[in-house]
Amino acid sequence: MAEEIVDVSITAGDTEWLAEFTRRLVTERLAACGNIISGVRSIYRWNDAVHATGEALVILHTRRSLVSAIIERADAEHADETPQVLAVPVTQAHPGYRQWVLDSTTEPTLFA
Repeated sequence: MAEEIVDVSITAGDTEWLAEFTRRLVTERLAACGNIISGVRSIYRWNDAVHATGEALVILHTRRSLVSAIIERADAEHADETPQVLAVPVTQAHPGYRQWVLDSTTEPTLFA
């Protein structure tokens, strides 16, 4: 069965930290690329109160099999106690782009 690709979204209050985090993931071949959107306003409930904060959002393009490693890295390095990390399957993609994502990332067995 062919490896699936996914988009992983992560938010952070510090845009520069998010850019450096994304750069490390790409350098280490955990993601092919990340698209950072600044100026995101998040409204959410936390500890029984509603908050509104400015954040940045990155959308990472990667292999499904690398999502656990990305979640572990976010858990270890993110400033939030419970970082927003969501993986969404890509149901269709340009064949060349899909192959580029696979070629630009490392199979998880190489990390062991």
